[in-house]
Amino acid sequence: MDEKKRNADIMRLLEEAYPDAAPQLVFSNPFELLIATMLSAQCTDKQVNKCTAPLFRDHPNAASISSMSEDELNAYIKPCGLYKTKCRHILETCAILVDKYGGNVPDTREELMSLPGVGRKTANVVLSNAFFVPAIAVDTHVARVSNRLGLADSNDTLRIELSLNEKIPREKWSLAHHLLIFHGRRVCSAKKPSCETCTLKELCEFYSKMEE
Repeated sequence: MDEKKRNADIMRLLEEAYPDAAPQLVFSNPFELLIATMLSAQCTDKQVNKCTAPLFRDHPNAASISSMSEDELNAYIKPCGLYKTKCRHILETCAILVDKYGGNVPDTREELMSLPGVGRKTANVVLSNAFFVPAIAVDTHVARVSNRLGLADSNDTLRIELSLNEKIPREKWSLAHHLLIFHGRRVCSAKKPSCETCTLKELCEFYSKMEE
């Protein structure tokens, strides 16, 4: 099959399977998404949402959070795991947002990645979902599913992102991020993928190798 058609078919089938694909972190502005995404490292979105609801209620902006002590912030975010490191990064980031950006979140990848604790994945999540800039954030689900489907062939997240950027139309980059995550969570799990019931199995390199 022509690779371009195959890639288009993969996207079509993913869109048909997951019409509800969307961010699972709860946020109402770029600042809330930035903090929630920083907290989501090695933590479920559901747990992050439980922690950010009271945090954002009581401390809705960078100035308010930056004025907190580590103990005060830790009381909110401890259930998210790795909380000491996350706490330090969040307090440092909020201070920078106040001092350098007037409390606002910058809208370029370079500026976002200059913030403590913000890597390319987090920056892409914020760009894509808060500022509507096409971007594919590569997390463990995106990496696993992309490699299995044959949309990428690397363990390096940047190479995976660039491969996806090449094979998926730019206007669908942000949607593709959510589609691949949903597929990874619901069907293409790390240990026991549900290959037999997967609607993409006929296009999947991982499945075709299993059948050999």
